[in-house]
Amino acid sequence: MNDYLKHLAQEAALGRMGRREFLGRAAALGVTALGANSLLASAAKAAGAQKGGTLRVGLQGGSTTDSLDPALATNQVALSVIRLWGEPLVELGEEGGLVGAVAESFEASADAKTWTFKLRSGLTFSNGQPVTAADVVATMERHSGEDTKSGALGIMRSISNVKADGDTVVFELEDANADLPYLLTDYHLVIQPNGGKDDPAAAIGTGPYVLKAVDMGVRFVAEKNPNYWGDLGNAQTIEYVVINDNTARVAALQAGQVDMIDRVPPRTAKLVDRAPNISVHSTAGPGHYVFIAHCDTDPFANNDVRLALKYGINRQEMVDKILNGFGSVGNDSPINASYPLFTQLEQREYDPEKAKFHMEKSGYDGPILLRTSDNSFPGAPDAAALFQQSLAAAGINLEIKREPNDGYWSEVWNKQPFCTSYWGGRPTQDSMFSTAYLSTADWNDTRFKNEQFDQTLLAARGELDEAKRTQMYADMSTMVRDEGGLICPMFNDFVDATSDRLDGWKDGVKGHALMNGYAPLKMWVKA
Repeated sequence: MNDYLKHLAQEAALGRMGRREFLGRAAALGVTALGANSLLASAAKAAGAQKGGTLRVGLQGGSTTDSLDPALATNQVALSVIRLWGEPLVELGEEGGLVGAVAESFEASADAKTWTFKLRSGLTFSNGQPVTAADVVATMERHSGEDTKSGALGIMRSISNVKADGDTVVFELEDANADLPYLLTDYHLVIQPNGGKDDPAAAIGTGPYVLKAVDMGVRFVAEKNPNYWGDLGNAQTIEYVVINDNTARVAALQAGQVDMIDRVPPRTAKLVDRAPNISVHSTAGPGHYVFIAHCDTDPFANNDVRLALKYGINRQEMVDKILNGFGSVGNDSPINASYPLFTQLEQREYDPEKAKFHMEKSGYDGPILLRTSDNSFPGAPDAAALFQQSLAAAGINLEIKREPNDGYWSEVWNKQPFCTSYWGGRPTQDSMFSTAYLSTADWNDTRFKNEQFDQTLLAARGELDEAKRTQMYADMSTMVRDEGGLICPMFNDFVDATSDRLDGWKDGVKGHALMNGYAPLKMWVKA
């Protein structure tokens, strides 16, 4: 049977059999999905990825107000475009762990306060300019200045100094941090010539592609970078098309107008998977769909109002009706079991009586205005309507304002006091907390400012006792759950889809959607 399975895998790898047919035959022979995918990946590697052609991707989330400056990236489209042309010092491996990018190796001092990264030899930017340690230092400076608007500012706050030393870059920290290399995988921190100080939106980096056409919020076209050092990038040309409407995005894939899409609507995912020549891929992870309230703005400045909203949301109903099973129940914390040092907190349940109690205790009896858009997460307006209904049972009046998709991330998110949003998660608790919940983080979109939380976060970075560190993270999750402005009803699976025109998909890749944003670079167009 082993030889027969290998033969089937080879046929699939060569494009003579569809991926779905191969998985079906393997299942009939008693092979698990994980085993079948592993065999298919090995066969594909042995067959060799096809080079050339054009790979077309339909993405959700972009708008005309986006920027090519990686410091300002706020959505999946921006992340995907950055993956084309830029690279950070290190990157998250497909199954966790770290792999080198601009840096080929790194090491820490015994106290984890000093980290040294050795740059890859002979590396050049896409314009042919050599990459130097000074470029890395300048990049870090640009994301940590007092006037920066970088989404990585929360991470950079923990770094006291960055200096060049020949072909190495030395990071000096105020406090020990065993997670620093994981923090530096943040997609905002791609290395640019002179750190991007001269032209932050020039899209010049060390990535496998060069942007050739840009229509912000509409279309991006990239071609292979002749100076690229690595083996990423099989297609000669990659085209990203922004299709924010869920139905239109799926239709484009079914019609063959694109070869890959992100954010397949959960309610139609199983139906899409049954369509000819299309495969749907679901990956569990740290991504979460949320309602965010500003803790420093009335009426949300009153914690009883926030608690009323948290008790007034029916989490299981949202998982069932919005995610259609492609996810799990949230608990008003951004951390779930996909993180390495996770502790399960007591689950907060839907309780209209408690919601009513806390709202009456707050003294506020006016309406609550929630802003939403399809661009915030798939099914967000429907989720808002479910929230409205569950709150009504507690006598709480939720008003919903549907905002335009275009400009949502620049005009609503992180500006308006109560809105729907999403987070793709981060590789470690420290990275997630530093990016969105540290008082000084620029992306602290709930305006959660808690001195005890900040102190515990800093202390956890240098705590080498795993049990103690685990408890610290549990304590921080509890603070966010009980005192923060995050209402997290559900953790979403990343649900993507590809046509059988492509090969090379790998299940279970850690990080963001579309294989951590690398699917267009790692897959190939069949001959």
